[in-house]
This record gives sequence, C-alpha cells and structure tokens, in this order.
Amino acid sequence: MSAERAVPASVIVPASLDAVLVLVFALVGRASHGEGLLGVLTTWWPFLGGLAIGWLVVRAWRSPRRIVWTGIGVWLCTVAGGMLLRLASGQGVQPSFIIVATIVLGLFLLGWRAIALLAARLRRTPSDV
Repeated sequence: MSAERAVPASVIVPASLDAVLVLVFALVGRASHGEGLLGVLTTWWPFLGGLAIGWLVVRAWRSPRRIVWTGIGVWLCTVAGGMLLRLASGQGVQPSFIIVATIVLGLFLLGWRAIALLAARLRRTPSDV
C-alpha cells in the first residue's frame, strides 16, 4: 500500500508562478518579433526545462519563496539550462539574447519573491492606526 501525499499550495503556487512568468518572458519576446504561438512554445520549452532543472537542483520545494538560495539558484538554472537546451535543439543563443534573458528572467523570478517577502513583512508590522 502506498501513501499518496498531496503537494501543498505553498509549493504549487510558486512553481506555477515561475512557469507562468517564464511563459510571459517568451510571449513578450516573441510578440516583439511578431511571431505566433509556435514561436512562443519554441522559446518557452527550453526555459521551462531549465526552470524544472533549477527547482530540482536547489530543491526549491523546501522554501520556494526564498530569494537566496532558492530564487537565485532557480533563476541561474533557468537561464543556463534554457540556453543549453536552445543550443541542443539548434536555436539561437546570441549574446544580446543571453543578456536580455538573464535580466528579464532575473526580474521576474526574483521580483515576485521580493514582492512576496515585502508583503509578508508588511503583514507582520503592527499598524500605527
């Protein structure tokens, strides 16, 4: 008999948010080039793979909202893994694209964590009212 454990929302929400933000990165990038859904999916899947690798490498499910080490590790693995998967699949990895991807994914993957941290701190701060 095997016991099934449900994945808590404290993991599902951050993982989903990461995946959606990587999709937004692909959508914005492809829209700026006037490309459709196939182009978005072609851009998204390598970075989604890098994101999954990042979650596994840093064991992000343990503390998915932390900026250090979780957020930074997930971000760097997403960029590096995404670029390596793009190379392996014959897609381009021009230096300008690497720079833009690194900056945008950093803003997205670290940014939501910073906002969540700030919101948690604000909720803990007593009101002056």
